[in-house]
Amino acid sequence: MNTDKANIYSMLDFSIIIPAYNEANIINDSLTQVINFMSDYNPHFEVIVVDDGSLDKTVELVESYAGYHSEVRVIKNNHFGKAQALISGFKAAQGRYVLMADADMATPISELKRFMLWIEEYDMDVVYASREGVGATRHKEPFYRHFVGRVFNLTYQLIILPGVKDAQCGFKLFKKEVIDDIVSHLVVYAHPPKNLNKPFFGAFDIEILFLARHLGYKSKELPVEWYYVPTTRFSFISNSYKMLLDVLKIRFTSLTGKYAVVPKVEEVSALTD
Repeated sequence: MNTDKANIYSMLDFSIIIPAYNEANIINDSLTQVINFMSDYNPHFEVIVVDDGSLDKTVELVESYAGYHSEVRVIKNNHFGKAQALISGFKAAQGRYVLMADADMATPISELKRFMLWIEEYDMDVVYASREGVGATRHKEPFYRHFVGRVFNLTYQLIILPGVKDAQCGFKLFKKEVIDDIVSHLVVYAHPPKNLNKPFFGAFDIEILFLARHLGYKSKELPVEWYYVPTTRFSFISNSYKMLLDVLKIRFTSLTGKYAVVPKVEEVSALTD
């Protein structure tokens, strides 16, 4: 990296990581939401779209958009799944704070302002969105999807993450040094999967939040408004089954001591303002 670029990146406050797979129909609108909000909130930011081997025109659209907005750049991955897309984005991020956000902006980007209050005023290391609990609102979500999600939530709490009401909402904010440390300790999602031929969301968020707790970082779960966006790109039931298998892998990895043994701290009680 040349000196000029290094100086620019050293002034960045935020890196917004957006994993994308076949998002051509929404990506421009989502980027516009982010750019419009961040330009008013904090102009020292970058947006990194990590393409997960899309088969549509997602990459071309983001590259064209970046031609008019210097804050935006794209990383082109092979099709390794959402977890590897996020890891690529985390490693490339240059901001002091790193936000992961779904490409559909199901959680409004404006929630970032409220999340930052917990980092600035209470020195939280990780702040993550929850669609459960007092103050959370789900808009237009089908009953079956909510039901399966609640069963999965209760299951992973019993197995690996007690007290975390919603690990899977794709809107999480980290201090840069914290997410770098967490990524360096990944085991289940440390390497790309083999023979991936369709979208897979996985239990990556659960390993991330487990490691945040295991490594002693302070985390906060905040209720958000969340807007259901229909998708036909993957089977919700099949994906949930695969996620459960990965939760069991995370638990087994923990029990066999493959995660580094470090002191823990008590997580701040969830869903309190």
